[in-house]
Amino acid sequence: MQKNMGTTDRIVRVVAALILGFLLLNGTLSGTLGVVLGILAVILLATSAIGFCPLYFPLKLSTTKKSK
Repeated sequence: MQKNMGTTDRIVRVVAALILGFLLLNGTLSGTLGVVLGILAVILLATSAIGFCPLYFPLKLSTTKKSK
């Protein structure tokens, strides 16, 4: 599995996941929307940790820097 996420992409995903997590723990988000966004936050953290986004693969996208 080749990494297809650059540093900026990973940082943005972690920040978004932290914001969603805070909103969930704060009680701002709840119900079905809260569950869906909670799952999204976990997915964002997981893809950031491994540096691979499964949605980028079939679209042949990559946010990594091109090597010379």
